[in-house]
Amino acid sequence: MKSLAIVFRHAPFGSTSGREGLDVAMLSASFEQQVSLIFTDEAVLHLLGGQTPEQAGAKDYLSALKALPLYDIETVLVCSDSLQQLGLNASELNIEAEVVGADMITKTLQAVDEVLVF
Repeated sequence: MKSLAIVFRHAPFGSTSGREGLDVAMLSASFEQQVSLIFTDEAVLHLLGGQTPEQAGAKDYLSALKALPLYDIETVLVCSDSLQQLGLNASELNIEAEVVGADMITKTLQAVDEVLVF
């Protein structure tokens, strides 16, 4: 089984990269690839509750994050430094995710067969 890490780095509504990354994650997982998601930088904003993408003229793909367990995507990592820089904490995250440091993110990236960055 091939393992894949998808790194999200950009804010949710500035571009379509977040939606495209999530589509790739779910599609890959549906073909029985082991998928890990990593949220760093402004991408941690994807995980905050109470967002209304429609008001920004975007489709609501963020609600699909709650379906990750249905696709057997169990590894969701959030960069602790990024949360701190944005003044956020783990209790504000809308889905179950593990808040980790840069060393754990590095280990995860080194352990997978392929890395995609969105």
